Amino acid sequence: MRQRTLGERSIGAIGLGAMPLSVEGRPDPEAALTTLHAAIDAGVTLLDTADSYHWHAGETGHNELLIARALATRSPADRANVLVATKGGRGRPGDGSWTVDGRPEHLRRACEDSLRRLGVAAIDLYQLHKPDPQVPWAESVGALRELLDAGKIRAAGLSNVDERQILTAREILGPGLVSVQNRFSPAERGALPQLRLAERLGLAFLPWSPLGGLARSVLDDPADGVPARSAFHGVAEARGVSPQQVGLAWLLALSPTVVPIPGARRPASIRDSAAAAGLVLDADELAALNGPFTGATDLADPGYPAAPASPAASASRR
Repeated sequence: MRQRTLGERSIGAIGLGAMPLSVEGRPDPEAALTTLHAAIDAGVTLLDTADSYHWHAGETGHNELLIARALATRSPADRANVLVATKGGRGRPGDGSWTVDGRPEHLRRACEDSLRRLGVAAIDLYQLHKPDPQVPWAESVGALRELLDAGKIRAAGLSNVDERQILTAREILGPGLVSVQNRFSPAERGALPQLRLAERLGLAFLPWSPLGGLARSVLDDPADGVPARSAFHGVAEARGVSPQQVGLAWLLALSPTVVPIPGARRPASIRDSAAAAGLVLDADELAALNGPFTGATDLADPGYPAAPASPAASASRR
């Protein structure tokens, strides 16, 4: 698979967002493990998880445990090649809701628990899952600094953040900050300013729910519309590939810092996503795909969007 850079690591250009394997509608554990193995066999070397990726109360760390179980059966070379990125700072009471807890003491405890579940001495990439409006941002990020200094995490990342928060975190974490993970997809393009800032700072940008508009996210509301046809479908027909593969190839073309992390419940889904790393779109195709997408911001201008994209209610739950 084509490679990209995350901090000091080289990783496959397409990662796996492992959340669908543990939340509502998840497959049985053996099927989930089969999907994880299919991802690694397809060249995926970034597995993105979080302690809050579970369904029922009392299941904290369900997704981390799945990943640890899958990696335990792989060769030492495979285990060394896979970068596991987890997150702390969110919770799931078991009623379908999501909570936020950015207190330093919570993040330190959550990191220790993730270390235990993953069975590692240090976490490859530990990400602050979402800013907590009740906790000063510098205090939450300061906890990541402490974890870096203690050697419990090798690198730090941010999720669901704005430009000011990225710049503040950069001041606190320095080169220890290696990534930003925000929602970005054909239908949700409002995070383009954060993508461009990450690019300028040399940070990897990990779009979550990267197939929005082409495939329904597990976080989307049932009423959220998925258009029957778009420019992505037209390019897919001409190329003989899936619209999802075109969507991921489009994301990769936006910037060399982008590493999409599509979700998957089935081996066929992640194999199709992984194949997007080998799909190179031409200038005419990109021009068509950069145009308006059912209300999303036009990306014909490669700089900042002319107007903000419509807010995504479900984003607050990720």
